[in-house]
Amino acid sequence: MKRIKRNVRTAALLMGLAFAAAGLQVRAAAQPQVWVATWGTAQQIPEPQNALPANDLHDATVRQIFHLSIAGQTLRVKVSNAFGSAPLHFTSVHIARPLAADSPAIDPASDRVLSFAGAPDVVVPAGAEYLSDPIDYPVGALSNLAVTFHLDEAPQVETGHPGSRATTYVVHGDDVAAATFKAAEKVEHWYQVTEVDVQGAHDAGSIVALGDSITDGHASTPNGNDRWTDVLAQRLQQSPTTRMIGVVNKGIGGNHLLTDGLGPNALARLDRDVLAPSGVHWLIVLEGVNDLGGLTIDGEVPAAKHADLVHRITAAYQQIIDRAHARGLQVIGGTITPFVGSDYYHPGALTESDRQTINAWIRKPGHFDAVIDFDAVVRDPHQPDRLLPAYDCGDHLHPSPKGYRAMGEAIALSLFKR
Repeated sequence: MKRIKRNVRTAALLMGLAFAAAGLQVRAAAQPQVWVATWGTAQQIPEPQNALPANDLHDATVRQIFHLSIAGQTLRVKVSNAFGSAPLHFTSVHIARPLAADSPAIDPASDRVLSFAGAPDVVVPAGAEYLSDPIDYPVGALSNLAVTFHLDEAPQVETGHPGSRATTYVVHGDDVAAATFKAAEKVEHWYQVTEVDVQGAHDAGSIVALGDSITDGHASTPNGNDRWTDVLAQRLQQSPTTRMIGVVNKGIGGNHLLTDGLGPNALARLDRDVLAPSGVHWLIVLEGVNDLGGLTIDGEVPAAKHADLVHRITAAYQQIIDRAHARGLQVIGGTITPFVGSDYYHPGALTESDRQTINAWIRKPGHFDAVIDFDAVVRDPHQPDRLLPAYDCGDHLHPSPKGYRAMGEAIALSLFKR
């Protein structure tokens, strides 16, 4: 009798362990996916020469082509009225597969309507951004996505990204599902769209690159997607261990760490541009050259002002590090690249000394979690205060596409292992 009871208890225990193991397997299989940014751009008020005339956006359809970094089966799109002063009505927003990166033509069979809280239109409050409902829509890594929207009334204040290095197409009327546009207005700026997300495995994540025109891709190839961030995205796709890591470019041409230049200063835009994108785990910071150059743009200043600027720049870096760490991000510092010979800034010996001091702070252990020595990658070994001629676009400040490739290829992918 005791043996029977013992056998019953043993069977019950084994059955319990089996159910527990099965439960663990079910929970493991049911691990929720996470949203990860596969594309994104920083928003600002476009300068007058980069803004569309209000009449151009009255009863207008806008089609834009975005180059995604990672693949996904389900996506959503974030439209933006971040700098708007009044609510903005998107009467319809569509997605489709473009036939080319430099054409408004799409595959009509791929056209889908996005919804917002179940409706085909959305009114985005002033200063706000709005996510579409998720849609089952497979996209490949390093593929292009066309996002087309219609506005009945132009925004009182536009929200956009002037340095798109990609063509936007604008026509009048509601033509969001058109296979192509005839006689479209073409501009190399983006408007009113800030992010595309895909769903990924629980360990997927994204990298945000916070920077100025060197991150934004000044002098890169229009519609060519050859910024250093694009090169990094390509390399991440070459390994199974990094294929679910997205890259989000939050560079703004002319941006400063400390003052509003073109777009808000880096500290002012940190929450929206760095902490808000979906699934961000890593931050690369490459900012400061415009602060350095701007100090003496109208002439040399006393040494005390140079020392004060260096102190404020490194303090701003520490603010970024501390705020990003509080959200669990790994923060990677990029050294400031050389710009002696720049026709715009005309940096002198004191400015070059400032750059060297700041780069020494970036490289010093205990500040950033890791360092990418972009300075060492692109400088001329014979004149280290200047860009290597092969990597210089010609203005002695911005890299060429070849220089951007060298920058992207110099980033150790081991920085992004989880």
